[in-house]
Formats: sequence, structure tokens, C-alpha cells
Amino acid sequence: MQAYLWVKSFHLLFVMAWVAAAFYLPRILINLVEAGDDATVRARLVLMGRRLYRFGHVMFGLAFVLGLVLWLGYRFIPDFPTMVGSGTGWMHAKLTLVAAMFAMYIVAGRWLKGVDKGRTLHSGKVLRVFNEIPVLLLLGVIWLVIAKPF
Repeated sequence: MQAYLWVKSFHLLFVMAWVAAAFYLPRILINLVEAGDDATVRARLVLMGRRLYRFGHVMFGLAFVLGLVLWLGYRFIPDFPTMVGSGTGWMHAKLTLVAAMFAMYIVAGRWLKGVDKGRTLHSGKVLRVFNEIPVLLLLGVIWLVIAKPF
């Protein structure tokens, strides 16, 4: 059981780090739109965005691997509880919301890469709405994990 708690703790740590990146990357895009033609500010924001995007991918990868261990570890590690079977439908719903959040993270990263290639971004208003969607998705994930409604 001790191994399970360590794996779960590190999974949560890496999830929180990735979510922080997923929340902040769209904000960098908003700042890019608001920076206008100031090349120095834009270059700094693009650099910050690239580093954050890479960091987020590493954190997501680590969280994903540890999530797989939590999901399937009962087959290989003694005393691991199982997440497979009846009453785990909430897990599928949670993973769907996480996949949607990851897709939005990828889209934000592509928009950032487009800025490097000279493409324009959406308006600040559109990006602000885009910025709030991961918050709602995360709220759904948290509710599903705590309530386990099905």
C-alpha cells in the first residue's frame, strides 16, 4: 500500500504542474495579442510560451505514466487497489475530460508555434473564453474523482 500512496502522490504532483501550464499557456497568448507590435515583449512572451509548452509536455508525460501505473498496477505490484471493474465508469468520464483538456493544450501550443511563423492570433476576447474552458473541465475532473457518481 505504501508504493500505491507514493505513486499517487507523484501522479498528483505532475498533474498539478501540467494543469498550471495548461492554465497559463492561453494567458501568454492573450498577452501576445495585447503586446501589439512591441517586438521585444513579443519575443520574450514567445520564448516563455515555448518553454512552458515543453515543460507542460514533460509533466503530462510523467503524470500519464504514473496514471497508467495507478490504473493497471494491481496486476504487477502487490497491495495495489484495482481501478478496473464495475463502478469505475467515472474514470472513463474523467479521462475524456482530461483528453479534452490536453487537446486544448495542444491547440494553444500550435497557436504559439504559428506566431513564430507570422500567423495572427484570434482576438483577445476569443482567447479569454478559450482560457476559461480548462477551468471548467478541471472542475468536472475534480467532481468526478471525489463523487465517483457511476
